[in-house]
Amino acid sequence: MRLIPSERKYLEILRILKENRDPMGAKRLSEILAERGFVLTDRAVQYYLRYLDETGFTRKVGNTGRVLTREGMAETESALVDERIGFIISKLERLAFRSTFDPATGAGDVAYNLSLVPEEEAPGVVRSFGKVSSAGYGFFSRCKVLDRDPRVPPGQVGILSLCSITIDGIFQRSGIPVTMAYGGRLAFEGGVVKGFLDLVGYRGTTIDPLQLFISAGLTSIREVVASGTGVALANVREIPLPAVDHARDLLAQMGRWGFTPPAGMGNQVFNTPHSPHHVSIVSYSGMNMVGHGIEEGYRIRTEIGAGTIPFSKLQDSA
Repeated sequence: MRLIPSERKYLEILRILKENRDPMGAKRLSEILAERGFVLTDRAVQYYLRYLDETGFTRKVGNTGRVLTREGMAETESALVDERIGFIISKLERLAFRSTFDPATGAGDVAYNLSLVPEEEAPGVVRSFGKVSSAGYGFFSRCKVLDRDPRVPPGQVGILSLCSITIDGIFQRSGIPVTMAYGGRLAFEGGVVKGFLDLVGYRGTTIDPLQLFISAGLTSIREVVASGTGVALANVREIPLPAVDHARDLLAQMGRWGFTPPAGMGNQVFNTPHSPHHVSIVSYSGMNMVGHGIEEGYRIRTEIGAGTIPFSKLQDSA
């Protein structure tokens, strides 16, 4: 039995369960669905879950929640691929709108990625993340260990690292139109950027390109941090040419709060496409921290663009 294509809520629940392999209950599912534009009560979610149990796509694990079955995993991977195109960028754009950080005052909310790691590995992961920021290849200088959070299962620790979509929110609130254009693999040699090896457009993909590069083993962030030679991750944003001076001012203000300056900025940066009317901004990705930790052998599961947090809560972070 397969889902009726019009039942978007069913499919969204399956997608969420696929992204979060641990059992998930109706309350947490309701919260994530709301972030994605599907407002459902806990009771409504429970109704949908019972139906998915009956179809064989989900199964209940004690009192902790549901997980996907093999049939549910197959359904999620095959259903409505055309509708999933652009899902990642839409999620990031919603997060940018919710990012209210003001680099002039240091107040407001910033976007973050949430990484889950085993408790015994958390200190090592924090040190691993710190190596990236100290070397200047992260998006922000610190990360934050969560003390308590319902999204963190027993035996694990949550670590927040800032998501570069925060830049988009800052630009938008300052009147600068900005487009997240590409995610790519940036090659380095002796600490000097040599250019992009690959670029993937955010609007034509069903999966975050940077997460894909990491999982496919196509990065060598550890080598970049240690020697300045290797492959790290970066995003390419585009803004109108007349806004370039304003953008430089905002980026300089961000630098005073611990944000890493862009790797490059101009009409044609490195080997990005040339445009006479737009300026490309190449910024290091917050996922370089995650990729570095994975390359060091730590077990890390990360949700990109997991939410927003007041910047003030990061001031005393690791």
